[in-house]
Amino acid sequence: MSAQSTIEAVPVMTPPPQELPQALQTALRGKFLVFDGPDGSGKSTQLSMFIDAVRKAGIEVAEVREPGGTEVGEKIRDALLGHLNRETMSLRCEMLLYMASRAQLCEQVIAPALQAGKLVIADRFVSSTYAYQGTAGGIPIQEIDAAAQIAMQGTQPDATLIFDVDQDTAASRLNPLLDRMEAKGAAFHAKVRKGYQDLIASDPDAERYLRVDATGSQIDVFTNIIEVLTARFCSL
Repeated sequence: MSAQSTIEAVPVMTPPPQELPQALQTALRGKFLVFDGPDGSGKSTQLSMFIDAVRKAGIEVAEVREPGGTEVGEKIRDALLGHLNRETMSLRCEMLLYMASRAQLCEQVIAPALQAGKLVIADRFVSSTYAYQGTAGGIPIQEIDAAAQIAMQGTQPDATLIFDVDQDTAASRLNPLLDRMEAKGAAFHAKVRKGYQDLIASDPDAERYLRVDATGSQIDVFTNIIEVLTARFCSL
């Protein structure tokens, strides 16, 4: 999956919780949403703002992150994102570790939460694997699909919000203490962005992958989130 975890520089002052339209509040219950995008896209800030708004609306939410979200997953996360001293992790090992964390998360947390009618919001999911290990890393999509089928056992997001931002803006938002994935360099991250854009292009009806313009202010980006979610779930 993605480099998948971004330690983004979050401003000290964040806006107060925003209001969700009533129709969207109703539509989101029991759904599975993913917030995804390149490192430095501002995804983490918007995820926090959105969850605040969801809880303010009284919606029961299960918040998870990838890799991680379970005791097993957090140990895998440490292995994936920590800097290695003596050897380089192979790309397929990396991909399969992300899938292993995802398998545990789907079975232990996501599937039960959805069965209980909760809104599940994930910080990254299989879309990150397509962008980072697929487009940027070079693993064929068929291999990722095969591993994902085993890991996810039919657990699929209702929508994946992809935060799209130019590379210079993304780089300026990164914490200077980069994790192993964030530190892979500009050429790698340009490929990652292309991977996400390819996912958006593969879904012209915006049913699975919803592009969020992440270049504006925090409120502008949040407004864009509400607009794309409303178009996806309230216009059916």
